[in-house]
Amino acid sequence: MANFTGPSGIAEVVIEKVGVSKCKLGLIPVILLGILAGAYIAFGAQLATKMFVLFQDPGMAKLVGSSVFSVGLMLVVIGGAELFTGNNLMFMSVLSGKAKLSDMLTKWIVVYIANFIGSMLVAWLMFNSGLVGGAIADKAVAIASAKIHLTFGHAFIRAILCNWLVCLAVWLAIASHDVVGKIFGIFFPIMAFVASGFEHSIANMYFIPMGIMLDPTKVTWGGFFHNIIPVTLGNIVGGALFVGLTYWLIYAKACKRA
Repeated sequence: MANFTGPSGIAEVVIEKVGVSKCKLGLIPVILLGILAGAYIAFGAQLATKMFVLFQDPGMAKLVGSSVFSVGLMLVVIGGAELFTGNNLMFMSVLSGKAKLSDMLTKWIVVYIANFIGSMLVAWLMFNSGLVGGAIADKAVAIASAKIHLTFGHAFIRAILCNWLVCLAVWLAIASHDVVGKIFGIFFPIMAFVASGFEHSIANMYFIPMGIMLDPTKVTWGGFFHNIIPVTLGNIVGGALFVGLTYWLIYAKACKRA
């Protein structure tokens, strides 16, 4: 028996099991799992921030920081949680008529809000832990400041590219039947998106609020919304269309015609 599932099999799993089961989840489990996912991504974000300053060589700092960020999605996929960006793949179930558009959108909204709560929780705990100071605090503010000064177009396009890779990471994780395979499937796409400087809405729910807590004169809530709106829209396009729609057209629709 093969220890992995091929692309057409992955499409079937996403349509028949993942998307449908997520739409059927009750409100309380969705909220709790959404909070966990926001916290898990925040764990990866705070660890990446530390790694960015622990290495004097900029290239090594970016490589290590980008690599450790992947722990966030590993916790989400393997540990079990509901992440807005990964849930953009639910669009495949809607396209196949297995789930209602209204149910998908409701779950997206609930999970998105819950992700924000989880991200903010970890940001607040880190801020009050005494672990974010000196060079780490300076780096955290610099990351947040850079994000809020992106133009709408730049943020939107970087977000498309980001969730294209994030949803592919989820796609590859589904392909594997063992934990090690899932870890490798997640690691490389996530490392690639962070190292490339792409924009992830849920990660930014940690990065920017942390910058606000550390230096509200440089990083503001107005800047947060200036970033999060185009990034959220771009993430939806990258995940639902560039991955979900494309693979549905290639595999699910072709199988239906056969």
